[in-house]
Amino acid sequence: MTILDKVPLQSIMNAQKPIEHASGLPNAAYADADLFEFERDHVFSTTWAALEYASQLPQQGFAKPVQFMGLPLLLIRGADDEIKVFHNVCSHRGMILVPEAGPVAKLIRCRYHSWSYELNGRLKSTPHIGGVGQHQTAGFDRSVNGLKEVRSSTWMGIVFINLSGDAIDFDEFIEPLVSRWEAFAGKGGFDQLQVADTNSNMDLTIAANWKLAIENYCEAYHLPWVHPGLNSYSPLEQHVNLQVNDYMSGQGTLNYSRTEVDGDILPRFPQWPAHKVTHGEYISLFPNVLLGLQVDHTFSIILQPEAADKTVEKLQINYVGAAALEQELEPCRRAVMAAW
Repeated sequence: MTILDKVPLQSIMNAQKPIEHASGLPNAAYADADLFEFERDHVFSTTWAALEYASQLPQQGFAKPVQFMGLPLLLIRGADDEIKVFHNVCSHRGMILVPEAGPVAKLIRCRYHSWSYELNGRLKSTPHIGGVGQHQTAGFDRSVNGLKEVRSSTWMGIVFINLSGDAIDFDEFIEPLVSRWEAFAGKGGFDQLQVADTNSNMDLTIAANWKLAIENYCEAYHLPWVHPGLNSYSPLEQHVNLQVNDYMSGQGTLNYSRTEVDGDILPRFPQWPAHKVTHGEYISLFPNVLLGLQVDHTFSIILQPEAADKTVEKLQINYVGAAALEQELEPCRRAVMAAW
């Protein structure tokens, strides 16, 4: 049985029809384990998918392993502060190199045969490869046997990867959203974003397929019944549908209120248009990022699919400017997280 037997092409075409004629995908699209692997190799791998937050590598020389739909990957913040992504396996025999996150010494050493790699992935040493005491051997070129790097780029504090290596340039990929949101945050406005030590990150594991999380995010129809509290101050009728392009869509609100606690209020984007201060936009960036932009903070949710019926949602809240991280604004930041 092929993937198209489980999710026929016609069902995919039906989902793309105008709303009055469209129908949803069949059950297998949300539950089939084989389809889950197919999506990894033919959907996630061929475009720019989110992997992790740059804030999770807090210092130079920090490494963090991440399982990406069953693939062991490794993020490293180098001595130049640049984050690179590699396959987390030794080039020799495939041993997992880094089992847990933390600072590393100057070299990453394989525990099997002690091959060692620099933080930029270059193979540094190969003990006894040519015999006892012989650390080099004829015909072996260390320069082509380093760690296998994965194409990556960082934007809005999110590390994106392109496993296939042949997607369009990341700047071209993200440009439609950058252009759209510059009208709110101003050119270079995201450079002001700050991550607090507390009340910035949260993980949530859901017993559902990753596509259900996206479909839920793109509509407000469920608010009156599932989130009546939220609907009381951000009501269904104050939401609008948004379509940026084929891989960026979602909804917006016309009724956002800035976070204020005991008279203290979070700083805002200084270039945000005054007549749109109550507007917010919530965009699903295909395939696995949920983004939110409001006048006093942004947020993102990386969807990490672990199985057809299991997804980890990794939330990060970004505040506007260093002043937003001051101690007296901790109650405001706590209120933002409490809303989540």
